[in-house]
Amino acid sequence: MKVFYLLKPCLLLLILLATFVAKAQTSSLTGTILDETGQSLPGASIQIKSLNRSTTTDVSGKYRLTGLTNGSIVVTVSYVGYSSTEQTVIITGNTNADFSVKPDAQNLNEVVVIGYGTVQKKDLTGSVATVSSKDFQSGNITSPEQLISGKVAGVQITSNSGQPGAGSVIRIRGGASLNASNDPLIVIDGIPLSGSAIGGAANPLSLINPNDIETFTILKDANATAIYGSRASNGVVLITTKKGKSGAAIINFSTVNSYSTVANKVAVLSAGQLRAYVAANDKAYDDVPTHTYSSLLGKSNTDWQDEIYQNAFTTDNNISIAGAFKDVPYRVSVGYLDQQGSLITDRLKRASGGFRISPSLFDNHLKIDLNLKGTLSNSHFANTGAVASAIQFDATQAVYATNQFGNYFEWITGTVPNPNAPRNPVGLVRLQNNDAKADRSFGNAQVDYSFHFLPELHANVNLGYDISKGQGWTRVPDFAAQSASTKGSMTHFLSNQNNTFLEAYLSYAKELTAINSNISATAGYGYYDNYNKDYNFDAYDAAGNVRSTPKFPFGVQQNKLLSYYGRLNYTLADKYILSATMRADASSKFSEQNRWGYFPSAGFTWRAIGEEFLKNSEVVSDLKLRLSYGETGNKDGIGNYDYLSKYYLNTNTGQYQVGGTYYDYYSPSAYDPDLKWETTKTYNAGIDYGFFKGRVYGSVDVYYKKTKDLLSTIDIPVGVNFSNRLTTNVGNMENKGIEASVNIGVIKSEDLNWDLGFNMAYNKRLVTNLTVNPDPNFKVDAGGITGGTGINIKYNTPNQIPGTFYVYQQVYNDNGVPLEGVYADLNGDGVINTSDQYYYKSPEPQFLFGFTTAVNYRKWTLSTVLRASLGNYVYDNVSSNLGVKNNILSPSGLVNNANPDVLFTNFTGNQYLSDYYIKNASFLKMDNLGLSFNAGNLSKNSNANLRISANCQNVFVVTDYKGIDPELSNGIDYNLYPRPRIFSLGVNVGF
Repeated sequence: MKVFYLLKPCLLLLILLATFVAKAQTSSLTGTILDETGQSLPGASIQIKSLNRSTTTDVSGKYRLTGLTNGSIVVTVSYVGYSSTEQTVIITGNTNADFSVKPDAQNLNEVVVIGYGTVQKKDLTGSVATVSSKDFQSGNITSPEQLISGKVAGVQITSNSGQPGAGSVIRIRGGASLNASNDPLIVIDGIPLSGSAIGGAANPLSLINPNDIETFTILKDANATAIYGSRASNGVVLITTKKGKSGAAIINFSTVNSYSTVANKVAVLSAGQLRAYVAANDKAYDDVPTHTYSSLLGKSNTDWQDEIYQNAFTTDNNISIAGAFKDVPYRVSVGYLDQQGSLITDRLKRASGGFRISPSLFDNHLKIDLNLKGTLSNSHFANTGAVASAIQFDATQAVYATNQFGNYFEWITGTVPNPNAPRNPVGLVRLQNNDAKADRSFGNAQVDYSFHFLPELHANVNLGYDISKGQGWTRVPDFAAQSASTKGSMTHFLSNQNNTFLEAYLSYAKELTAINSNISATAGYGYYDNYNKDYNFDAYDAAGNVRSTPKFPFGVQQNKLLSYYGRLNYTLADKYILSATMRADASSKFSEQNRWGYFPSAGFTWRAIGEEFLKNSEVVSDLKLRLSYGETGNKDGIGNYDYLSKYYLNTNTGQYQVGGTYYDYYSPSAYDPDLKWETTKTYNAGIDYGFFKGRVYGSVDVYYKKTKDLLSTIDIPVGVNFSNRLTTNVGNMENKGIEASVNIGVIKSEDLNWDLGFNMAYNKRLVTNLTVNPDPNFKVDAGGITGGTGINIKYNTPNQIPGTFYVYQQVYNDNGVPLEGVYADLNGDGVINTSDQYYYKSPEPQFLFGFTTAVNYRKWTLSTVLRASLGNYVYDNVSSNLGVKNNILSPSGLVNNANPDVLFTNFTGNQYLSDYYIKNASFLKMDNLGLSFNAGNLSKNSNANLRISANCQNVFVVTDYKGIDPELSNGIDYNLYPRPRIFSLGVNVGF
């Protein structure tokens, strides 16, 4: 993607900068901000609220405010992690004033970003958690969500795999939907990101540079999220990126170089074990006495997983320049990532850039924030089908053999590859080239105007975009066994996304000193246009001959959202806080009669610490009670046109022949004209607490969520619509839980500091009914398995956790060995059939835990992050599919490998629906172990500073599960790209 393509949506906005005019300067205020030990604090905020003026300190902790009028002013100083302080200063010409601030572990006066505004942490009425850059996970971090894994109660982040750029499944309080999206809304600097997949990228978030991020704010309950309406049922993640600060330019360079190893491999039979098993069970495989399975064995000892995996190197380099030019803050950043994957040939290269400028005009009444981010990525995706093949392939065969299939050993029937055999794992990777490019740019121009005649009233306009382009080729040569029947292949894809939005709102805030109150209000409008265009190309064989031609050259998907929203906050005596929000959304995904959804919320907070009986307490430093209620909606995850009657064109194999001519035809698709919003009501009660001057602080929340009109795709009787599958509203679900966090400053001294953080969450989802069908046994499939055709293992059904496993109860002998094909007769009718299946366990954990600790001694810091999950279960699809005799001694005339489970069960055939394969996957993981040295300023006369860090990620896992990894978002273990163990060394230099 060319630079012009990345920036063209905002070129017009650059004209705004031409309005900058110089201001006459009269007096100035300068000085230094110091901490409790007398050390300077770079990045501290200095405000003169009465003049609507602010600035931040430079790398030396110094600040400068110009253009002031002589007289008395009140200066407010704040810094993250420190109590704010106010002091009256008399301005007489060029005045100097230094300030000192003291630590405040609870950050009660910290300004927290919420929807369409900010609020002090002490005044929050909703369940909100903030993680700043100083608390981020460190090491080889390539996607933003990895920064906060394990850091926030009730937020579960599960990486999809160990592939470069692979994303994560993010769940806040478990999610509130079945078929609609359970992903939270992600907003970066006021830009709501599209959650759609981007062609050529394993994960759309991987196209955002984590090094540009300053803070995460997680909105969890409906009082906090309802102002985002139809996109907020599953929570909101607000990301704030770094911006320029007043003062001299600060240059920061960081490099992290990492070495990755495969932390765990799937256990399979060694070559020796496989030979012994075949010898013990040998027989003729096609009724020819000389054709025994033993005769098929090779003479090698091959570990196929070792053959396809590699130790990988990653380098991540970033440089930024931030400062102010003529009082205009700016920040420019550039990053480059080169990441190898554990699977041979896998590689991601990503170049990113960011530009942000924040001028203030008309005596600071007009503030402009222009923010542009862009990423160019190139990926070589290795053929991940090799992972499953490596588990199954015969360990006695050599990697190479002299043949027409690239000289990779293959099982051959006659002159062609055996269609029932796995392909050579190394050949699968080496003989496929899947090269892709994915480019993404997002940005916005936000203008905030404080009216001259009424400075408490602000008008805010936010115009932005999120565009991407993905394209690539997949090529397989004609001699490759994986495409022998088609003489190789060449396929091409190209897709564009163009999402734009406009938001405009008025905000008003006023101190009502006469009645000891504060009031603030926001009212706004939003328009969002999401447009996707996917191109369809001819498919070719390796020689360039056309194999198929698409019916249409491209397809377009588009949806729009129109919104009105408002919020009112009222604070009395700094102790009693009321808030209310309302949002109305109209989505093009619904028909006219169901297009509008209305989402209100209300919250109340009592700051008990402000009462006389606690105000002077030596023990309690904070106590706040929160109550809230709200409604949110969901329409993501369903099609753009599912409510419309529409037709699709047949495939070439479905043409009708009339005479010598073949004709295409159109068929109607299933549709539901009565589709309506999926809505969630949430009740939340919370306590924020602090003890011993903030040395111990945290929060406890309990919540209950009720979702109605669940959206899901279900099977329907033939003849009632134009298909046997329909997306419709199906029923209701409840979600309840408790969250708690505690942070302890164990030791606080000049040389030694030790901090502990612990969080936990209990969550349980339950489908209460499926109104689409009154049958109490009605179920909706929620996940199939590899192996038996059409077998589903997970279902959604009333009075069960979504995605509960549906299996037979296995019967065991006296030695605890499962008996093949023997199941419990649960209904007592003397016959084992589907009526004896039962719902047993779920992939969803009941409890989540996070633990962080950091010990700082002078310039050294030792830190770690651990996570635990209890009550989650996994279906072991590797064992159910491969761990049987008929897989090893295949009727197709070949020998396969299996995992050692076959030696225990001695199953001959597959028992896919046995509960034997449902395994407890609870775990404890150490995500990160790090040691850093902060050298500080390199000399007394220089602002240059140095920080060195060493990290290990995926340090260890404690679990009873015997598979490759117990952490699986879908609960089915098969073909998982292993998560690597990563050793990193980082250097950060600032000057």
